[in-house]
Amino acid sequence: MDRMMSAANGDYRETYEKFQWRIPAYYNIGVDVCDRHAASSPNTTAVICEGEDGQSSEYTYGEVRDLSNRLANALISRGCSQGDRIAILLSQVPENGIAHVATYKMGAIAVPLSSLFGPDAIEYRLRDSGARALITDAKGSGKLRGMRDRLEGLQDVYVIDGSNSSGELDFDRELDQSSADFTPVHTLADDPALIIYTSGTTGSPKGVLHAHRSLLGHLTGFELSHRFFPQPGDKFWTPADWAWAGGLLDSLLPTWHYGLAILGSNVSRKFDPDYVCYLIEKYDIRNTFLPPTALRMMRRGASSGGNRKISLRTVMSAGEALGAETHQWASEHLGTTVNEMFGQTEANYVIGNCYPLMAVRPGSMGRAYPGHKVALLDPDGLVVSPGETGEIAVHRNTPVMFLKYWNKPEATEAKFSGDWMRTGDLASSDEDGYLFFKGRADDIISSAGYRVGPTEVEECLLSHPAVSLAAVIGVPDEVRGSIVKAFIQVAQGYSESEALKNELQNHVKQRLAAYEYPRLIDFVAEIPTTTTGKIKRADLRQRER
Repeated sequence: MDRMMSAANGDYRETYEKFQWRIPAYYNIGVDVCDRHAASSPNTTAVICEGEDGQSSEYTYGEVRDLSNRLANALISRGCSQGDRIAILLSQVPENGIAHVATYKMGAIAVPLSSLFGPDAIEYRLRDSGARALITDAKGSGKLRGMRDRLEGLQDVYVIDGSNSSGELDFDRELDQSSADFTPVHTLADDPALIIYTSGTTGSPKGVLHAHRSLLGHLTGFELSHRFFPQPGDKFWTPADWAWAGGLLDSLLPTWHYGLAILGSNVSRKFDPDYVCYLIEKYDIRNTFLPPTALRMMRRGASSGGNRKISLRTVMSAGEALGAETHQWASEHLGTTVNEMFGQTEANYVIGNCYPLMAVRPGSMGRAYPGHKVALLDPDGLVVSPGETGEIAVHRNTPVMFLKYWNKPEATEAKFSGDWMRTGDLASSDEDGYLFFKGRADDIISSAGYRVGPTEVEECLLSHPAVSLAAVIGVPDEVRGSIVKAFIQVAQGYSESEALKNELQNHVKQRLAAYEYPRLIDFVAEIPTTTTGKIKRADLRQRER
């Protein structure tokens, strides 16, 4: 596939109109992002990992190839085969990327799981995907206690740095005993490669199934949002979890496609602006994906007297609207113009900016990237006029379009209106095609770049004996964009109290994920519902205005 470098000599409209996809019939992500580089430059650094002690480890492309070959052989020797789901529950460590490469090369399907997930979130995704094997660490292993007997399909658990639990496999030992020679499966570009779970507005989280071709579809947006990536000296880092589309498909895999180094961090801490600056300076990071919440936290730290002035070649931001003031601050303190981008797990990196190919208009998330057709539709499926608000829709004829929701054919069908995939996000456009985000058409909560489905949080709260009924909405927040707020009807025999609020917050933190817990809780006598018992979240949102 041709790079977009020629766009530097043209303009946006010319580049967009002339672009054509060249997707080969056969394509394998693992071979593309690793083996082809290992064949030509095996000693080139692929990944650097910062540890808790400040020491770093490095792996070359040759080492990633050999270790992923060993892992593929180990998985196959224990019965895994093409099409099986391999779950990966790890932080930003080299073994995470190695596990992805091995899975793709053997024609299996990777199921990345966030290290932030609690037991309930992990169990649901392992069961729903039918994962055959899981690769994790001691922390992840601890979260599995009590659920193994309920996961009949999960045959093998590989634990990095050994395991104290019976029935689990020592990751390093299994690799040492396996061959470094492996012939990758000759996969079609349309063969399934990856399931990423996203929260829905109703029911349980949905598994978004992507084909190998999806990575190729991300490259136009990646190149342009990072100003004709790669350039000499480029090196990538993001705080985004490699289990999410933003960390995996917007960061790790595109960086490896171009044969460059990415920085990972195996440090357990909340987002810390000082630590971000430390990493960028120590490792000479030139390119990053920083969600708007991260940039706002860095800006707030700078206004409090922190040392925040660093120099980057490119910054991409996505997940929510950045805002003109933060955009201006970033330009002054990070040494570059931030290129905002928009996408969904189902069809990602489809809209964005590319300074200097096109002028960045603060408040706008940009225009459709080359190769992607985007429209704003009204409820009847008609395209709205410039200045009017419509739902962002992506035409299905793009390599980034997902194959289906795993085990949810009805949800897959409902996602489309003819050839258009409806995102549930509202926007308006100006006469030049720049898009301006307006909000959600459904109940999804966008908080600090994470998308939170209210139903999963409500179900978790209802599992606590003190909760009779729960409703969850998003409310505005200056730093995070939105935060989760819960309305609780207390069960008989329990009393409303601050102690109960704290208990419910911890209940969600421990069972789902820290970013999903309700930062605000109101006890109410009655939660509004429809005649069929559905929660009327719109009424609750109206109360907050």
